[in-house]
Amino acid sequence: MPAIAIPGPEGRLEARFSPPPRPRAPIAMILHPHPQAGGTMNDRITQQLYKTFVARGFGVLRFNFRGVGRSEGEFDNGIGELSDAASALDWVQSFHPEASTTWIAGFSFGAWIGMQLLMRRPEIRGFISVSPPANMYDFSFLAPCPSSGIIIQGVNDEVVNPNAVQKLVDKLRTQRHITIHHDEIPRANHFFENEMDMLMASVNNYLDFRLDPNSPIK
Repeated sequence: MPAIAIPGPEGRLEARFSPPPRPRAPIAMILHPHPQAGGTMNDRITQQLYKTFVARGFGVLRFNFRGVGRSEGEFDNGIGELSDAASALDWVQSFHPEASTTWIAGFSFGAWIGMQLLMRRPEIRGFISVSPPANMYDFSFLAPCPSSGIIIQGVNDEVVNPNAVQKLVDKLRTQRHITIHHDEIPRANHFFENEMDMLMASVNNYLDFRLDPNSPIK
């Protein structure tokens, strides 16, 4: 699929977009890991999340944060990147305003940005957060977390402390009106180098549950 350029706060953002296959199809946006650690929209976990939502009939966007690849601008320590994500979601919604629902998915730094976006966009009804860096960034903004989702963590993650993620999960689970799933993948490191199949099985099992018309979580 060819690259496209979408408008961002600091100029063009390089992106890939799979258009919705039918009227009122849901939409999803996928956010990549840390730009200064080599994270791009072509990261293999970011790509797998993208392909999974495409296969389920979503309109799906992934893009490079400012300063990554052909995206204009410079790294902004998360502040500008959150603005990039908001602008990218605006673009998807303008392309497909009749979307039935909106999801966000992110890996590592992208999970942190995605969960911030949750707080600003009430139309986001589901999230997938892979290895959220709870030991590196403050997640206290999730007060309260506005939607249900899943947090997936590698047990042998050498970058994100699994105990910090567990504390985040425990905190979110005290809130009413949302349900937080939490899967820990045995032996997996931060990049799920040898456990990609297990990671994506967790994602797909959760989507099977949430997208079932009879799911208790809407």
